Amino acid sequence: MTIEDAIANIRVIDIDADAPPVCRTAAEEIARRNGRAVVRVAAGGPTFHVGVGGQAVRMALREDGSGVLEAEHPCVLFGATMYLLDVLGHRDVSEIASGLVLTPTFDWNRACYDIFLTQEARIQHGLDRDTYVRRLAESGFTHIEVNGLASPMGIETGPKGEVYPMFYTYCPALDQFVSSKLNAGLYPPYYLSANLAYLKHNAALARRYGLVPGLLCFEPRAVPEEFFARYPMLRGARVDHPFRSFRPRYTMTLAHPLVREHYAEMLRALLAEVPDLGFLTIWTNDSGSGFEHTTSLYVGRNGGPYMIREWRDHEAIARVAGEHAIHFFRLMRDAARKINPEFRVITRLESFMGEHETVWKGLGGGVEVETNSLVARGWEMPYTHPRYPDSHAINGGTAWQLEFAQRERTLMAELAQRDAAAHFYTAVGPHQMFAPLIGVPYPTLAYRRLKLLADNGVRTLSQVGGTCPPELVPFNVNHEILRRFQYDASMDVECAIGELAQRWAGPGFAGPLVEAWRRAEEAILAFPNVCTLYSTIGFTWYRLWARPLVPDIEAIPEEERRYYQDFMCTTPHNPNNVDLGRDVLFRLITPEQGRRDAGRMDLNVWAPLDAAIAGLDAAGAGSPGVPLVLFDQLVRLRALRCWLMTQRNVAAWVGAVYGWMDSPDPNEKAVHRAALDGLIAAEISNSRALVDVLDSGVEFMATTDLGETPLVHGRNLKALLARRIALMERHASDAPFIDHDYMMRRAGQPLG
Repeated sequence: MTIEDAIANIRVIDIDADAPPVCRTAAEEIARRNGRAVVRVAAGGPTFHVGVGGQAVRMALREDGSGVLEAEHPCVLFGATMYLLDVLGHRDVSEIASGLVLTPTFDWNRACYDIFLTQEARIQHGLDRDTYVRRLAESGFTHIEVNGLASPMGIETGPKGEVYPMFYTYCPALDQFVSSKLNAGLYPPYYLSANLAYLKHNAALARRYGLVPGLLCFEPRAVPEEFFARYPMLRGARVDHPFRSFRPRYTMTLAHPLVREHYAEMLRALLAEVPDLGFLTIWTNDSGSGFEHTTSLYVGRNGGPYMIREWRDHEAIARVAGEHAIHFFRLMRDAARKINPEFRVITRLESFMGEHETVWKGLGGGVEVETNSLVARGWEMPYTHPRYPDSHAINGGTAWQLEFAQRERTLMAELAQRDAAAHFYTAVGPHQMFAPLIGVPYPTLAYRRLKLLADNGVRTLSQVGGTCPPELVPFNVNHEILRRFQYDASMDVECAIGELAQRWAGPGFAGPLVEAWRRAEEAILAFPNVCTLYSTIGFTWYRLWARPLVPDIEAIPEEERRYYQDFMCTTPHNPNNVDLGRDVLFRLITPEQGRRDAGRMDLNVWAPLDAAIAGLDAAGAGSPGVPLVLFDQLVRLRALRCWLMTQRNVAAWVGAVYGWMDSPDPNEKAVHRAALDGLIAAEISNSRALVDVLDSGVEFMATTDLGETPLVHGRNLKALLARRIALMERHASDAPFIDHDYMMRRAGQPLG
């Protein structure tokens, strides 16, 4: 008899009267699968009991349907329930008749920067937050962030032409949900009420599925200038990016006791509304936030008058700034622990590059860190690309980060001795590698990243991006591997992938599906990650699928560029408007790198990816009688090819345009001109291929039906592509040109 057969024999499922809500959720799911069982409170007799307590996860099931499913903590109970129903069902019931104990691989498997639940894609077309949170729990997540804004945009405003308000729509600060005596009335009550309701609804969903709710905030964040009209002596650090903003933004000074109490009061107010909030993750020194006198503030060390007296040297300032940051983290921890004694505060170390040692020494007692690497200092990446050892172009936590130094373990142990943990980033979709694509399959690479961390003793994960809405990504193979690994770190990944293919495609089509995944992964590893910004949020920010690749972008009349420039996350004087190799004062892609990476892609990416696509085509994907999964995966791989082709052509554009302009040799100019002509023709063809993918009916990327924003594409991409193609065809023969003085020239022109 199989486990599935024994589940069918369950007649009564009992839960304790004081059981957390997830016990009923899990029991009702078993009853739904069974079709006949009744859920009762403390029924007694030969029943199947669902509860919290005992060992990590204990499940026992006998042929008559009696047994038990218990978890030590509610956050793993629903995931374990679905693991029993979905993964173990085909096994013989004798394997668990006398009891099976499973120890989750990761104690914390936390969704971090959850694209769909709380960040920019919370306005995603077709999003159902209930099924989304359920999918998180099924996939083995244990902790989720719940603080998202109720509206598409925050209440922050700015001068004409400024892009800075966009950076307030994600990781919203505490003061977007509650107020204190100090800032009462600063934000409209209806605005705070709507945001708090959104947060509480997410927390209720977390509770239903047993997950631990928490917060991800940029703190301390800038406040409206109106506050400093009231309290001019509480002005803290200037924290805005002076290139992206046209008006300075300031935080309150954390060195003042009234401000410290303001923060503690807000956090207590939030826990009064949601007492089971379990953590606060703090990102800082970016997106309108920052700690006073830290070196990574965009305008340099600055702040209020109470921390730094005149003529202190760099080391003394760094020490004081780091101590104040640690004091704030402890303040938040202590305020929250008056309500939830298990509360933890987590921060990133990258922004404390100048204060690293002071902050590191202050971690402990529930003040923790999340990171790509404990070895790193600042934003450096100490590991190289697995395919190209000369490149450090790795998005943290992704399938390209496949090294783990011994010193990481030493530093982890040091933190553990201080009652703190290192939460290591991992990303297996939907963010951090191929944004805005969703559901890109790479199951073996996902497994390799998870196994690398587990084998090195990591027990706390920070899963960047969350998961994918199940209605949009019904075959989420990466997260199916994630949930299996969470309950069985010794799993055979090839067997697991084969079982999934058999379930979704059946024996006749499982082989082509597995082969397509394998070849796609070969292509993914071969991608040199041309630009880490363009691999994530920058692909949407800078509208790489909407803007035309032409020899001279400024040769297109400005009114004809508005259709995409109005929705770019850029200012009028940002050189990225005319130069794809630059952003503000950064060099994103050098001409040499652009030519090198385009060549690497031509040599290594297209053959395996095209083989994956051809294999699914040959298997009849999309034909009557062929399982839907083949067509779904075919579309996602075609979308991935379009995405990768644009990455290749952007790199080639930088190499060709710069090369043509810089070369005095007519023969070299001809080579660069030919490369430019080739990439433009390739991108026109790529745009047409993308139109076909958009017509497929498969939701392969994040979009919103509430209208475009600089952070999310609207549902009008197909129409934009038609304009893109027309402009590229019209301007393909223009002379290559980039005005290297564009930034200064535009800065001296009046807006409008």
